[in-house]
Amino acid sequence: MKLTSILAGAALALGLAGAATAQDKTKVGFVFVGPIGDGGWTYEHNQGRLAVEEEFGDAVETIYQENVPEGADAERVLTQMALSGADLIFTTSFGYMDPTINVAQKFPDVKFEHATGYKRADNVGTYSARFYEGRAVQGHIAGKLTESNIIGYIASFPIPEVIRGINSAYIHAKKANPDVEFKVIWAYTWFDPAKEADAAQALIEQGADVILQHTDSTAPQAAAEKAGDVYTFGQASDMAEYAPMPRVSSIIDNWAPYYIDRVQAVIDGTWESDDTWDGIGPGMVGIGEISSAVPEDVKAEALALKEAIANGDYHPFTGPLNKQDGTAWLAEGETADDGTLLGMNFYVEGLTGSIPQ
Repeated sequence: MKLTSILAGAALALGLAGAATAQDKTKVGFVFVGPIGDGGWTYEHNQGRLAVEEEFGDAVETIYQENVPEGADAERVLTQMALSGADLIFTTSFGYMDPTINVAQKFPDVKFEHATGYKRADNVGTYSARFYEGRAVQGHIAGKLTESNIIGYIASFPIPEVIRGINSAYIHAKKANPDVEFKVIWAYTWFDPAKEADAAQALIEQGADVILQHTDSTAPQAAAEKAGDVYTFGQASDMAEYAPMPRVSSIIDNWAPYYIDRVQAVIDGTWESDDTWDGIGPGMVGIGEISSAVPEDVKAEALALKEAIANGDYHPFTGPLNKQDGTAWLAEGETADDGTLLGMNFYVEGLTGSIPQ
């Protein structure tokens, strides 16, 4: 009887120790708008999640939900994650902003981080990358490569982040080639390979021989490859399987250092709501290898532009610049302030068409 009691007590102690260990483990959730295999935006966020697992090992457990629509479904998924014991939840698409705020109010002890949004709370931080810096480099290359002088742009939704990218790419394509014309198609999706392929095909039929995109699949690359003699750029990830043609370079979103830093802050008890907006300099925005399809002199110019942006010698939105209607925006040498960029709702002079409301 005594031996049985001892064994039972030991088993109980081991069970309690196991429970304590499980409770000590930090649980981190990720909500993704697309599939983790999209090859672009969600793929890179998931790479960041995997980097967290590698960095912290058994001290951290990560959970994720992919293909979560923006809106009510996101609120349901976030609620379930919070109820499951998540200590920190990253919500990785603009349309998750209000659902994140709503759920955070109900779970004040859970930390939330929302990508690309602007609404914060005591337990909600925001983060994004200055993708427009990478668009400047892409625009320069695109302006130099086009022979038809028509550059196509597949846009997702008419939000400031996307509008900034179109403007930045156009400004620098125009500097490289004054004859450049942009044609923009709004796909109204972040990830829909069929829609993205149709948009690419429509742009090719309109004469575009270079296509930029702010959507997440590799479908535009496949459409360009099928058409032949059409250059593309990787979006959010390298999409290097299409190098050296049709993809000639990429914007790469590097979320891993940020995710590791914020998880460490939760573990240390030092996490505070904050707003982070980093670019090429800090390494949150990367430029993928510029392929051999790009002439060496153009590659050198693009890398010099990247370096100037990285070290702060050059700002992609530097005057003189006017708005689309011809009204003055930035004087000679003046640079855009972050407030204007974060709320950007206008095209710069030279772009045709209107921004959907």
